[in-house]
Amino acid sequence: MTHTFAPPGPQTKPRRFATLRTVLALMLREMATTYGRSPGGYLWAVVEPLGGIAVLTVIFSFGFNTPSLGTNFPIFYATGVLPFMMFNSVCNRVSTALLFSKALLAYPAVTFVDALIARFLVNTVTQGMVGYLVFGGILMIYDTRTLPQPMLIAQSFALSAALALGIGTLNAFLIARFAVWQMIWSILTRPLFLISGIFFLFNAMPHAAQGVLWFNPLVHVVGIMRAGFYPSYDASYTSVIFVLLISLICFGAGLALLQKAHRDLLVD
Repeated sequence: MTHTFAPPGPQTKPRRFATLRTVLALMLREMATTYGRSPGGYLWAVVEPLGGIAVLTVIFSFGFNTPSLGTNFPIFYATGVLPFMMFNSVCNRVSTALLFSKALLAYPAVTFVDALIARFLVNTVTQGMVGYLVFGGILMIYDTRTLPQPMLIAQSFALSAALALGIGTLNAFLIARFAVWQMIWSILTRPLFLISGIFFLFNAMPHAAQGVLWFNPLVHVVGIMRAGFYPSYDASYTSVIFVLLISLICFGAGLALLQKAHRDLLVD
């Protein structure tokens, strides 16, 4: 009895830099979808914070001669609004990364990590550019009497992005698992704009309020940003370790949950 053996078929070599190519493709899709379909595109990403700062400046200049810190309203509000906007924008985008790329995640070449990374990078770079343009424009137009310190400014933006990635990754699982969580999260985070130190200084709050507000990581992010423009500002209450700890805990929990259940989430 003779046995015939089929010759081994050609082995498919894994593509080099497959993850990088996938992430770049998802980034291009994100940019085209988010900014490429509306008139003005990326211009609106800059106009939005500028408009908000202008409105706040006009409103509060009627009631106060000077801001709570320094002499210039636009730069004071920009140091609070811009790191907050980076967190809010990046977190929201990362939170909906699985929903945005759900059709593509059915392909083996695309993983949920690729989707998270792509949305994180596009929106972090975008918000970083917005911050550079807005701060640069204010410093060119006004005599702000500030002394910008690039390392502290970059640190604040980096912490804001890290916090957004961590919380956004955990939210990506929760939103995919529980459809109502997106609405709940939106309601829970609305007060953040008022309690993150955008309009007030942490140091000026009563001690009882400080004890509660300290546990809001965005208060630390905004405080570091303010120290990056106002050398005399006492930001000793801020803790980089606390912000990173919150970011890492949320990121680790989100990744673990997604790794365990992401295939089931795609079917739902």
